Amino acid sequence: MNVTVNVICYKSKVLKNSESPLMIRVCKDRKRKYISIGLSINPAHWDFAKNAPKPKCPNREALTTLIAQKLQAYSEQIMEFKAMDRDFTATSLVEKVCKPSNLKTVGDVFTEQMQALRDAQRLSYMFSIRQTYNSLLEFNRHLNLYFVDIDVPWLKKYETWLRKHGLSANTIKGRFVDIRTI
Repeated sequence: MNVTVNVICYKSKVLKNSESPLMIRVCKDRKRKYISIGLSINPAHWDFAKNAPKPKCPNREALTTLIAQKLQAYSEQIMEFKAMDRDFTATSLVEKVCKPSNLKTVGDVFTEQMQALRDAQRLSYMFSIRQTYNSLLEFNRHLNLYFVDIDVPWLKKYETWLRKHGLSANTIKGRFVDIRTI
């Protein structure tokens, strides 16, 4: 599960201005992924042994700070994946860093779904979703949690709570289907 993230000068590709692009190389499980950072440099100003700009490179400070920021973003995401004990690939790491997702809370997703169903005139299904929403709200007292926070122990507690309130197995199944669908 070793992951390496480096910035390299991609000297095999030469741009029109006779410079080579700087790329981030992400390696995991012997799979490599290259991402351009949007900068190019003359290969004469790049130290290929250290993978860093040479001391006499123009704009060296700006390059090193930008490279450090990019590498920091990747290392933070790697630590987050490891802290959550999630398996990831080089591609999924790049997608997560380059295209950060806007996380929504469970309550926000439920209200958006109910509004979409109301707009589509699917009222009976909207009422089913609303019952699940109200049930979750009564169980948890708030819905300011994210879907990644809903794990198996949380779902088992919710199921136990539903059974204590005298709901039948089919109703409980319906609530879980609604949660999974959303």
